[in-house]
Amino acid sequence: MAPRPLKAAVTLAMAAAFSLAALPAHAAPDPDPSVWNDLSKTYDATAKYGYEAFAPKGGFARTDVCVADPKEGGMGYHYVNPANIGSLDPAKPAALLYADEFKDEYADVDEFSEGRKLVAVEWVVKDSGQTAPTLFGETFQKDQLPGYFTLHAWIYKPNPSGLFAPWNPEVACPKA
Repeated sequence: MAPRPLKAAVTLAMAAAFSLAALPAHAAPDPDPSVWNDLSKTYDATAKYGYEAFAPKGGFARTDVCVADPKEGGMGYHYVNPANIGSLDPAKPAALLYADEFKDEYADVDEFSEGRKLVAVEWVVKDSGQTAPTLFGETFQKDQLPGYFTLHAWIYKPNPSGLFAPWNPEVACPKA
């Protein structure tokens, strides 16, 4: 292959690899592939909080309690924006969920990313006796948070339990 076509082929392959890296973590169809049309609004609105330090600048207050269930898995740390509680807008989740990054035993120290990593988002609606709200064709869960309906979307970390499951078996909290 001549140098110019080879360079073009390599450039095209690299561009394709970079564009795939920008897709949400759970790009496989979960309930209905069209749900990603609406979830793209969520992804666009929250991607800037991938770096944990930006969350407070967006009105999200940090919590230092890691939420987990010994049988179901974890949710991680919630960063809550009180202004978004009650919102059914895909671009305004009430909470961002972060999980600790732990060094893989085989990873180089230089490759270790310290801090918490954005793994999911959550909508929270007060339960005032109404029927459970829906978003993305999904019905909110009742009593995950007493007195509220909640809906999680694991758009930054795949969840074997499902895109909208409340718990992710791959999220763990540090042992106390």
